[in-house]
Amino acid sequence: MIKYPPKLALATTPTPLQYLSRLSAYIGGPKIWIKRDDLTGCSATGNKVRKLEFILSKIIADGGDTLITAGGTQSNHCRAVAVLGAHLGLKVHLLLREDGIVRPVGNLFLDHITGAEIDHYSPLEFKQLDALFDTWSKYYIEQGRKPHVIPIGGSNSCGVWGYISAVSELIIDFNNAGIIPSTIVHATGSGGTQAGLIAGKHLYQLDCAIHSYAVCDSASYFESKVLSDLNNWKKDFQISIDLNQLIISTNDNYIGAGYGKACKEVYDTIKLVASLEGVVLDPVYSGKAFYGMLEEIKAGRYDNHSDIVFIHTGGIFGLLAEHDQIIF
Repeated sequence: MIKYPPKLALATTPTPLQYLSRLSAYIGGPKIWIKRDDLTGCSATGNKVRKLEFILSKIIADGGDTLITAGGTQSNHCRAVAVLGAHLGLKVHLLLREDGIVRPVGNLFLDHITGAEIDHYSPLEFKQLDALFDTWSKYYIEQGRKPHVIPIGGSNSCGVWGYISAVSELIIDFNNAGIIPSTIVHATGSGGTQAGLIAGKHLYQLDCAIHSYAVCDSASYFESKVLSDLNNWKKDFQISIDLNQLIISTNDNYIGAGYGKACKEVYDTIKLVASLEGVVLDPVYSGKAFYGMLEEIKAGRYDNHSDIVFIHTGGIFGLLAEHDQIIF
């Protein structure tokens, strides 16, 4: 038995596992399934909520009353923290990197209406994020509050538990669907979901590969980041596990122009999946990873007789902020 730390019931789980029959037939490769973690909630939707169930439980247990976190202007993580902070009666302060023109749309719109304190920083200023976290933490301590910093993407040792737990859910999904997938595919940006899936695969002895498609940074960066998160998780929770046995497989061939910058092919993929299956991907994470997966299928890098499970990590509000890129 795996001993989990306490968590809050914030996500709508289990999420559905859906077979994409028309898309699979259209592509003509392996059977493609999708784990609908875009349905973990309404405004608090996406993969971040699974991590935050554990992270916020610990913060509240430690007496925290103020959440400080960071991300891009259209950060799904920051929006999830803003929504859940309001739900739990916690003050939220978001430190957002300016990714182009700042418009109160998409995730940023929800950040505002949920009452989050928001500060915008240039990319150069944002490089000093640790110093910004420290400055604002000291500020709130002086105000008599108890601030807690949540790292970008909720990717820390506590957040790893979110997708370890998701693996146990996936095993039930696979049994119910009668499938033995060869591969689980997902987008990776801060590395926390990737770390959880890899650890969960090992702990539950799941016999399938975890293929992560980078939306920023290099494969070597993710190897280092995921190992760091897992080392901290192992130490903080006294887990007996040989990290050398874990396989970190990151494909960095489909990043394109960089984080939050999608090419025409990614938008075409979003339209294709939406029109064939009624499933809406986003241009920053799931759309970019799904495009990469389809390209790898076309190149023959997946067994045509296998089942592939794609984890939809959410992001619809970010897509709505990019409507001008996808209008026909």
